Amino acid sequence: MLKHFSRMKELNRDFFFDIDVDKDNHIRNVFWADARSRAASQYIGDVVSFDTTYLTNKYDMPFAPFVRVNHHGQSILLGFGLLSSEDTNTFVWLFDCWGHCMYYKDLEGIVTDQCQVMKNVIATVFPKTRHRWCL
Repeated sequence: MLKHFSRMKELNRDFFFDIDVDKDNHIRNVFWADARSRAASQYIGDVVSFDTTYLTNKYDMPFAPFVRVNHHGQSILLGFGLLSSEDTNTFVWLFDCWGHCMYYKDLEGIVTDQCQVMKNVIATVFPKTRHRWCL
């Protein structure tokens, strides 16, 4: 994965990734976004959807996409994460990565599943953002 992401960064300097490892250098969490996603972030201002309930891989790592809908009704992918858990430290790490990748542009809103931990982290990491739970 590191080799692939490093190669992608060589091919396009706007490719972004970060890998969180533990003290034994084992991967805990991964975040990445391609140049198109980062360019689309310049037009964020409305609402982003973040959902970790969609898929997990064979290692039971939830897939965590950041998605928004553009003015044409099309879904735009803004970044992706693979997470080791859904706890406070993991969400803080992921949202910080995403904020850094997207130039810390303020969001009007974020829609997530009904996770209390995520609610608390969003209030801390994105204090100006309205947080709503999906049904």
